[in-house]
Amino acid sequence: MNARIRFPALLLLACMAAATARAGQVQVAVAANVAAPIRLIADDFQRKTGNVVVLSAAPTSQLYAQISQGARYDVFVAGNDVLPARLEAARKAVPGTRYTYATRVLALWSPREGYVDAQGEVLKDNQFQRLSITSPDLLPYGRPAMQVLDRLGLRGEVTDKLVERRNAADTRRFLSGGNSDLGFVTLSHIYKDSRIERGSAWIVPTSLYDPIRQEAVLLETGKENLAARSFLFYLKGPKVGQIMRSYGFHR
Repeated sequence: MNARIRFPALLLLACMAAATARAGQVQVAVAANVAAPIRLIADDFQRKTGNVVVLSAAPTSQLYAQISQGARYDVFVAGNDVLPARLEAARKAVPGTRYTYATRVLALWSPREGYVDAQGEVLKDNQFQRLSITSPDLLPYGRPAMQVLDRLGLRGEVTDKLVERRNAADTRRFLSGGNSDLGFVTLSHIYKDSRIERGSAWIVPTSLYDPIRQEAVLLETGKENLAARSFLFYLKGPKVGQIMRSYGFHR
């Protein structure tokens, strides 16, 4: 086996062995939009290391506010890449530990079976009445939808049909209620067990919008916690990638 390939695997085993020898507890602040797969990952980590992972799930902005005010979490698994960077700049996160653990995928979705084709031609045909999007003023989910429309040269044609919602989850609920023909959502909102749960969708090529990154970081309050460092490293592993993809995320 190539040494360059072998080294990360050996390092992961070493970190896990060290954590097992001194099993501890990890307090993880996790974004609500990624709580389900992270819970599976945490269970697997616990079985393999003996460490206990305590998850606290909430919107990323709410967790950020708690951490800024002194909440004692060890690891922050965020739903974007903006707030972990702010914590690092404010010296509430350990420099050099922040990284992208997943990226979100944009999809054009309708709850109607067969309505959205696999190439997204329904968007170009422009026969729909309303197109739902997350407000472009909201980061990180609002801007990508507008980038897709711009790069396809469609913004001017569909502007009068746009219906803005306050966030990605609200966009999905609005669509599910039959209030719009189709809309842009993140794939993880309509995807589970490696398939779209209902309706029809076009998975938008990532070349049409900027990456929607989600970052994790070791917090200053967890700086000396070996189990926390081990968990953060474990998030980079291949099994984690498999779980995240089954929920509609990319690595």
